[in-house]
Amino acid sequence: MISRLTSREPRLRLGMVGVSLGGNVMLKWLGERGDAAPAQLVAAAAISTPFNLAACASVLDRGINRRLYTASFLSTMKAKLDKKAHLFGNVLDLSAALKAKTFAEYDRLVTAPLHGFADERDYWDRSSSAQFLPGIRRPTLLINALNDPFMPASALPRTAVAKSRWLEAAFVKEGGHAGFLEGFAGRRSWAEARALAFLRRHLLG
Repeated sequence: MISRLTSREPRLRLGMVGVSLGGNVMLKWLGERGDAAPAQLVAAAAISTPFNLAACASVLDRGINRRLYTASFLSTMKAKLDKKAHLFGNVLDLSAALKAKTFAEYDRLVTAPLHGFADERDYWDRSSSAQFLPGIRRPTLLINALNDPFMPASALPRTAVAKSRWLEAAFVKEGGHAGFLEGFAGRRSWAEARALAFLRRHLLG
């Protein structure tokens, strides 16, 4: 998409925003490309990013998080998997996958084999964006809440932020996972407003 836009509109100035896993993918892409990222891409913002997928799976696969979040996510994911079973041939053990009760099991039985990873650990290790942050060469804002139930505060990439002139962090006390609601009846997203202000500053500056 970025290549198509920049080829069609070479004078266009772009800002990117990624949320949750989308933020993880975006940051990994930016870090991998470094200085080779399209010149038209001016800045980026990531909201509620799971920088460390292994750490996220660990907190989601136990205790109250497993009952509140993981069970719900897996139910939806397995329903979609069942509907698309005819597309997977013998790549998956569908029966075992539909019985998965944790993200670790699901990623081992579904995500890894579908995308060419050895197992869930290989997927988590190679796909986590934290290791790619030092390579980013565009102004990038990282917004995460310390009380995010999916991303433990202990795994936030504070060292990478401190060492990079390209990264700015807003690691705030509250906001949950992609919440950050404010205003009357929580009608506004503080994180979205902060991300847009950051992009506007770089796009128009």
